[in-house]
Amino acid sequence: MSTNDRNDKQISIARRRLLQGAAAGAAVLGFPYIARSADTIKVGALQPLSGGLENLGQQGVEGTQLAIEEANEAGGVLGRKFELVIADDKTDPKTAVERCRELIQRDQVVAIFGPVTSANRDAIQPTIERYKTPLFYATDYEGGVCSRYIICYSGLPEQWVSPFIPFLKQNYGDTFYTFGSDYIWPHKMNEAVAKSVALAGGKVVGEEYTPFGVKDFTSTIRKIDESGAKVLVLDVVGADAITFAKQFTAAGMKAKCKFAWLGYSENYLPGLTKDESEGIVTVANFISTLNKPEAKAFVAKVKARFGDAAIVSNTVDAHYMLTRFFIEAIKRANSADKEQIINHVTGFSLQSGNGMVRLRPEDRHADLNVVIAETRNQRLVLVKDIGLVKASNQCQKS
Repeated sequence: MSTNDRNDKQISIARRRLLQGAAAGAAVLGFPYIARSADTIKVGALQPLSGGLENLGQQGVEGTQLAIEEANEAGGVLGRKFELVIADDKTDPKTAVERCRELIQRDQVVAIFGPVTSANRDAIQPTIERYKTPLFYATDYEGGVCSRYIICYSGLPEQWVSPFIPFLKQNYGDTFYTFGSDYIWPHKMNEAVAKSVALAGGKVVGEEYTPFGVKDFTSTIRKIDESGAKVLVLDVVGADAITFAKQFTAAGMKAKCKFAWLGYSENYLPGLTKDESEGIVTVANFISTLNKPEAKAFVAKVKARFGDAAIVSNTVDAHYMLTRFFIEAIKRANSADKEQIINHVTGFSLQSGNGMVRLRPEDRHADLNVVIAETRNQRLVLVKDIGLVKASNQCQKS
């Protein structure tokens, strides 16, 4: 099978899973899926369904879809049902701008959920602001976004890196190597890692970045080994991260260097063997094995909707929650007007899969509950419950 054939097959599989429960034949490859009904409130999902981040894009859509379908089954809002329009940004900024404009101008959505990468979010921000359409962003990112039209349910460096690095130093060693994909989020996260390492009395002994699509990480793994680092902090994303994890394990490095992975979740487990995933430690807002009533309830509803094999991850929970805030804002505003949605989406709390969560009025970001987890026997399990972590006002950051 050629590379193009494999890519086409992967895209086809992702789309089929995303359209589960939709009317048969409604989706045509290359065009957005629209669940049509009369006089609906249109909502856009702009996610990477191809281009290397399909696993994250699929999870994001499922989270939004779950909340939308629950609201529709409860009768909708304002006497109207929601209509979900799904578009593929192909993990490409230019495509993201084109799809964003189509969702707003052609499809007349009142809000957009997505994308995944900071590059795509930054690329579409001028379009979002020009057309005054709220963007609901539910992916962890580097912080600093301040716009009336961007609402974030995102793990920020202060919420993830600040509690994670002292834990790693205390338990695994004081020398760190950072390795990330070559775009803004890993660069900014690793800046935060370096500051936290210094504050904790440790040392960063190596820093490196990789373009998307690299297949051989031998030279990087050799550098990590030669550096003597006791902890690897990985923020490579998507399929490249899986490739790296396989090669890192095969080289015997997990016995020498603790594998700490930012952005890691249940999404990645199907792509890794037991040996490859064992011992990987991460920080997140939610994991599916939390022994809390709200976590168990959320896992149950995702599996009831998408099947027992459905992956329930931090990404699903974040998009589900942010969509619920959007729906609640329409109820509170008694209006589906874009400006009124923004006016009413902050300042109250909802129950997430891990505790109560609130969107702050001052910067439209979320205060989040944080956990540290480790992979054991191909399941992410709780190591430490950090609790509620608040970040500083992102509109006051320089």
